[in-house]
Amino acid sequence: MRRTLLCTIFIAATNLVLAATGRGAEPVDELIRKGDVYYDKLQPADALKYYLPAEKLDPNNAHLLVRIARQYRHLMSDAFGKEQKLHLGNTAVEYADRAVSLLPNDPETQLAVAISYGKLLPLVGTQEQITDSRIIKTAVEKVLEVDTNNDLAWQVLGRWYLGFAEVSPLKRAMAQMVYGKLPPANFEDAVRCFEKAIALNPNRLMHYIELGHTYADMGRPAEARKFISKGLGMPNTEKDDAEFKEKGRELLASLR
Repeated sequence: MRRTLLCTIFIAATNLVLAATGRGAEPVDELIRKGDVYYDKLQPADALKYYLPAEKLDPNNAHLLVRIARQYRHLMSDAFGKEQKLHLGNTAVEYADRAVSLLPNDPETQLAVAISYGKLLPLVGTQEQITDSRIIKTAVEKVLEVDTNNDLAWQVLGRWYLGFAEVSPLKRAMAQMVYGKLPPANFEDAVRCFEKAIALNPNRLMHYIELGHTYADMGRPAEARKFISKGLGMPNTEKDDAEFKEKGRELLASLR
C-alpha cells in the first residue's frame, strides 16, 4: 500500500512538473535536442519535460510523437501497479497512433505502434489481446516491407509468433469458439525471427533471451540455457533489459 501511494505521489508530482515547465519560448528543434539528451540516458520523465512543450508548438511532428510514445513506455517499466501501467501504456498507444496517422508509410511510426500495443498485451483481456495482436502483426509487417534490416521489428514479430504458438490446442479451440479463429503460428517461425534479430544486432540481450524462451517452450533445454545465459551475461543498455533478465532468470530456474 505504502509503495503504491509513493508511486502515485511520484507520478502526480511528475505531471505537475511537466505541466509547469515553461519552455514555450524555445524553438522546437532546441527543445527536441535537449529532450534527446535524456532520451539517450533512458530518463523518460526528464525527456518529457522538453518533448511535451515541443509537442504543443509542433503537434504534427510524427517523429517527435514517436519519441514521446517511447518515453511513456519507459515510464511503464518504472510504474507500480496495473492501473498506472495501463494509463501510461494507453498514453503511449495514443501518441503512436497519432504518429502513424501522420506518416503511415514510415517504419519508425509503424514500429512505435507495434511496440506500444505489445507493451499493453499482458495488461488487457483476451478479446483485446487478440484485437491488438492483429494491429501489431500488421504494423510490424509494414516495417519489414520498408526496412528488412530492422532487428527490433524481427524481435516484435518473433514475440508475436511465440505468443500464439504458446496457446495450447485446447485453449485455442475454446478461444476460437468465443473470439473467432486465431492466427496460425509455430515455434519455428519465432526461432527464425529471433535468429534474424540476433544476426542484425548481436548487442541486444533481449534477442537471446527470447530465443532461449522459445527453445524452452520447444522442449530443448540445452539450447534454451545457452541463449538465456548469453543474454544474462550481457550488460544492460536499454530500459527493458532488467525486465528481460528477470524473465531469463525465471526461465533458467524452470529448466532445472
